[in-house]
Amino acid sequence: MRHTATSPRRRHRPAVRDARADADAKRERILRVAARLFHENGYADTTMEQIVGELGVTKPYVYYYFQSKQELFERLTWEPTVACFTVLDGMDDALPAHEKVARALEGLIRITIEYYPSSFFGFREPQAFRPEFAAELRKLANHFYAKLCALLEQGRADGTLHFGDTRVTAQAACSISGYMYTWYRPDGRLAAGQMLRELAPLAWRVIGLERKNFPQTQEQP
Repeated sequence: MRHTATSPRRRHRPAVRDARADADAKRERILRVAARLFHENGYADTTMEQIVGELGVTKPYVYYYFQSKQELFERLTWEPTVACFTVLDGMDDALPAHEKVARALEGLIRITIEYYPSSFFGFREPQAFRPEFAAELRKLANHFYAKLCALLEQGRADGTLHFGDTRVTAQAACSISGYMYTWYRPDGRLAAGQMLRELAPLAWRVIGLERKNFPQTQEQP
């Protein structure tokens, strides 16, 4: 019987995957603790010492994965921001404009709830960002609003959306999710799914979508 030697590269692959998974788990744990402290204390009143103390590790442990408190804060902000401002990307071209807009507004609310509390950081403390990071956030926002405004105007031309100024309408509809940081709590009276079913129709009314065209809200876990 012929025996095929296993190459060292192949033999080491499981070990490399395990090491990466372990590193990812450690990063995620650091981010979870940092998110809670930023939410509870604010950016200025949260220190790396507090984060290290909550984790029960040494400073070098945290600094191995993140160079600064600011990097942690920006990392936590980036993912929900990208998720929100790319919500229109890749949407089915066959959908009518009013449904794309409705789904996008629902998506903003869903993402805001899903990424609580880090989805609030960019609204609460934008002064904490580096100028270049803030510029990247603005670029994402401009990308989103350009698409949203074009769809709003298309929906108005189709007769399915009824509103006045396009930009004002876009900002007003998105402010429903944008200002949730001032009042939303996941342990509040309404569960996440109920909250989504309450807020999405409010956003749809802002854009002048008739009730008969309201899409069914997707269930929030």
